[in-house]
Amino acid sequence: MNAISPFYMRIIATAVMILMAVSVIIVRLKASNRPVTIKKIIIPPLGMATGFAMFVEPQMRIPILYGVIAFAAGWLLFSYPLIRTTHFEMKDGQVFAKRSSGFAFILIGLLVIRLVLHEVIEQYVSILQTGSLFFILAFGMIVRWRLYMLKKYRAITNQTDMNPVNPEA
Repeated sequence: MNAISPFYMRIIATAVMILMAVSVIIVRLKASNRPVTIKKIIIPPLGMATGFAMFVEPQMRIPILYGVIAFAAGWLLFSYPLIRTTHFEMKDGQVFAKRSSGFAFILIGLLVIRLVLHEVIEQYVSILQTGSLFFILAFGMIVRWRLYMLKKYRAITNQTDMNPVNPEA
């Protein structure tokens, strides 16, 4: 069986990253029209965690230190812009994500940074290992962002529980 050449693999990977970024932007814009729930906050990182099954394949494995650095970069650097643009508001007793004009631009900026980093990192590890590193980076980013969202969600719902809008006397 013939293997896909690295050139075509890079093009396919870039196209998939762009499609994923566009789909995330669309999903996030639509999500601001629906109430936020704890389940909607927690399920994406849990679903994404299944991606760690890729490490069953020996070609996807990376040194643990590389994985720790990738996770830390996602946790500390890449999650920050998402956290800064995520805000909630109460409407009719339900929590909604406020639409942020900068969110789409931040996702596009993160994609551009990721594409540049991809080219640099690919010089040191295989294309498949590069994919592994960026998966771990994205996982670190998503986990921290979603933990922040959960904390903010609980704060706004607890605040509302303590200060009801229409207290009955």
